[in-house]
Order: sequence, then structure tokens, then C-alpha cells
Amino acid sequence: MFSPAQYSPLPGWPMPAQVGETFPTADHVVDYLQRYEERYELPMHRSVGVTSVRRENDRWIVDTDAGSLNASAVISATGTWQSPYLPYFPGQDTFTGRQLHTVGYDSPDMFAGRRVVVVGGGNSAAQILAEVSTVTETLWVTRRPPLFMPDEVDGRVLFDVATAREAARRSGRDHDGVTGLGDIVMVPPVREARDRGVLDRSPVFDRLTSKGVSWHDGREHECDAIIWCTGFRPHLRHLSGLGLTRDHGHPVTDGTRSIDHPGLHLLGYGDWTGLASVTIIGAARTAKPAVAEIGAWMARA
Repeated sequence: MFSPAQYSPLPGWPMPAQVGETFPTADHVVDYLQRYEERYELPMHRSVGVTSVRRENDRWIVDTDAGSLNASAVISATGTWQSPYLPYFPGQDTFTGRQLHTVGYDSPDMFAGRRVVVVGGGNSAAQILAEVSTVTETLWVTRRPPLFMPDEVDGRVLFDVATAREAARRSGRDHDGVTGLGDIVMVPPVREARDRGVLDRSPVFDRLTSKGVSWHDGREHECDAIIWCTGFRPHLRHLSGLGLTRDHGHPVTDGTRSIDHPGLHLLGYGDWTGLASVTIIGAARTAKPAVAEIGAWMARA
């Protein structure tokens, strides 16, 4: 993460800071969420796979691999991690090396001594490149030159800027938001990679070959692995049977509420479901009005 602990709270209990830790580690975040769940005795059921959400006799039916549930309202907050996006390039099936998405990356050790191409111009690509480049030869390719944020920018600044953008939008004013700062947060490993000179990028290749990647000008680069840091799409297969109205690839909402079904809310998929809703603090702030709206709607029903 690149937001300090105090910028990642859930309602009622701030994320505790740890001595010597600038940003929370993965273990820190998992521990906080688990302890939060225990603190408030939340009735969690896992691991339960939802296969579909449907309407039946003015009720919601949620079909799962552990049976069906019925409800007056449904909040879908499945995020994007289960729907990685992989772009298609000619020759992709001929490459004999290893291909994996960000979701399959564990540590740089799995690539020690193997020539690696990292694809993507965002934070995940820069951070994975920074790690992998310490153990092997890397090539970084992006569709356009990445824009690096100033070294002092972290999650605190990003959230403040995003908040200012939302305020400007509501008042009818223009605001560049986070995109005006750049693409990549310069967390310590990325700054160290910059100092080592490994943040030089190449334009994205045109096709894959059996041994690597190639460009229209005839240039080729042999590699043993390609890491696709190419983003995600909302994980919404469980809602496919509802025939939701879509715009720009995602269901249309009024805030978090589906315009097609007033008892269905979508949380945490991106700015279209709430300001910075893919962050912990953003999801928490988005959830509060969503729950209030659901309560009022159920009271009228």
C-alpha cells in the first residue's frame, strides 16, 4: 500500500500504526481486517461462492454453492481482483515462456535468473519491475510514457486531491484530480529502482513470438516470462442474469444504487460507485450512505 495506516480506517476503529512502518504491509492489513471482524462480531460466512443473484416474487434470491439465500436488498462488493484483464496480441499462443497476470505474482524469487518483460504503466507494474529487476534482467513496456508523481506524494495527497475533484464536480467546476499528478506513486522501492536506472521504458511490442516479443520495425527481444500488469474489470458475473443497463462496460448506478433495481447496490468497483471506493477508507465512506439509503427504501417497501 502507499497510504499510511491513519488513511486506511474502517468506521469505529482506526487501523493501528506500527513502529518503523511507513505504509501498511499486506500482513498488517489482513490482521487489521480480521481483528475488525472479531471486534464487531460480524456474521461472516466463508468461503461461499455466489453463482447468481436474481429476483423472484419481489425478493432477492442469492444462489451459492452452500445453498440459496433470500433478502430484501443486496449489496454487491466483489471488487475486481477476480477479473484480471489480459489484452490480446498476435502470437500470444505461440510464446513458450511463462505468462502471468499481476494476480499470479508472489515474489521476485520466482523469476531469479530469468529474462522478464513487465507490461503496464501503473503502480503494480512499477513496483513489480522494481522487485524483479533486483534478481534478473527486465524490460518494461508501456503504451505511453509513464508519468511519475513527485517523490513526496503518497496516499494522503491522492485522497485529498480526489476529494477536491469530487467537490469541484459537484459544483460544476473542472478539476484534473489524481490524473493531474501522474500515473505512478514513487514508493521507496520504485525510487530505488529509478536510482538504479531500471525505470526506462520501451513502447509496447506488436506481437509475441515463440521466444519473446517483437516490434513492427523488426526489433525483437527474447525473454523467459511476461508479467501482464494490465489491470482488472469489475467482477460481476453473478449479476449477469439481471440484464442491467450498462455504460462504458459497467452497470449504470445512481450513486451506488442500480438504476434498474432499487434494492441492488454496487460498492467498491471504482469512482463510478463512489469517490476512491477501491480504497479502504473510500469503501467505508461509500458504504455509509448506501446502507442509509437501503434502510430508508426497506422502510417504505
